[in-house]
Order: sequence, then structure tokens, then C-alpha cells
Amino acid sequence: MADTSHSIGPVWAPSRRDGVFLVLAGVFITHALLGEILGGKLVRVNDWIMSVGVVPWPVVFVTTDLVNEYYGPRAVRRLTLLAIALITYSFAVIYACIAVPVADISPVDQDSFVRVLGQSMWIIVGSIIAFATSQLIDVIVFTKLRARTGARLLWARAVGSTVISQLFDTFVINAIAFGLPGKLTAAAVVELSFTNYAYKFLIAIATLPLVYLGHGLVDRYLAGDSRTSSG
Repeated sequence: MADTSHSIGPVWAPSRRDGVFLVLAGVFITHALLGEILGGKLVRVNDWIMSVGVVPWPVVFVTTDLVNEYYGPRAVRRLTLLAIALITYSFAVIYACIAVPVADISPVDQDSFVRVLGQSMWIIVGSIIAFATSQLIDVIVFTKLRARTGARLLWARAVGSTVISQLFDTFVINAIAFGLPGKLTAAAVVELSFTNYAYKFLIAIATLPLVYLGHGLVDRYLAGDSRTSSG
């Protein structure tokens, strides 16, 4: 039998640093996509009304900070652009699936399918613009805080970048998704934004232990890779 071992091509053997980035990138994109697709549902928590999209979003905060910490702002910007492209593609696929006629025996009827997945174009546009804006602000704030604190005060740059960026994210998406098309009054948009932001602020504080946990795990994992260089 002929030796075909060289016909397959070189096998990629990623370093631990590469592997960590792939995992963080995958988690980041998955939760960003889930947040966008699920965002059309509003829920009531006590007296607060908020989008259910805020449930997967805290993981985006954590992974953004970890990518920024170990790989720098350029990596976050590229990852954000990739996430935006994939979110846009996903909505295009969803709308293509909506256009396909439903079968009579389908357990999910067309109206239900459209009601759940067929978010308005305003929500899609608003969520993508808000996501891009908040990520850009997060990178800027995180980078400036790290320049001042160095390797110290991880909590300051993690929480500071998140609470500032999410202030813009919350108001931008609600203004575009609900204010511009006239679904909510200006006062209702402001009220919804404040309640959503209050939740995100509390989550930013609550997920701080996860940032430290992730930081510690990555440090220990990368310490065993002789090919790892400082980020």
C-alpha cells in the first residue's frame, strides 16, 4: 500500500495559548448570538421589565475581559467583527427559513415560528449597532484602565469597562429597537433602559468572581506551555 501520510498536509498543533483563544472565542460568539436571537422576548422580574437576552450576555462580559487581558484590544475588535458577521449571517438564514412554506404536518406552525424567530428589522439593526458600540467602548475603557493599573486591580478594569460599555449598549438598542419604530414612548424607552442597565450593573458585580476564576485558570494552564509568550 502506498504511503499517503504526506498527502494530507501538515497537521496544526496549536499551543495552549491558541487553544485558550479558540475556547474563549467560541464561548464569546455563542453567547453573543444567543443574546441577539433571544432578545425579542421581554420578561418581568418583580417590577422590572427587561429583555431575556440579558441572560446569556454576562458571559460575553467575562470572555471580553479575558480576551482583552491575554490577547489585547486588537483581538477583541477582530472577534467582535467576526461575531457581528456571524450574527448578521444567522439572521439572514433565519429569514430564509421563514420564507420556506411550512408543511401541514409540522408541529410548529408558521405563525409561531415567525413570532419567535422573526424579530423586527429594528431589533436586529439596533442589537448589532449596540453590540458593536459597546464592544468598542469596552476595549477603550479596559485598555486605558490597564495602562494605569498594570497587572494590578483586575476588578477595576473588568467592572469599569463593563458598566460603562453596557450603559451605551442598553440605551442604544432600546432607542433603535423600540423608540424609533414607535413601539414605546421615549419615557418608556428610558424606563426600560434603566431597569435593563440596573440588572447588567448588578450582573457585572456578581460575575467578578468568574473573571478572577477564569484569570487564574488561564494563568495556570498557560504556565505549562513552553510555547506561550506573554500577551
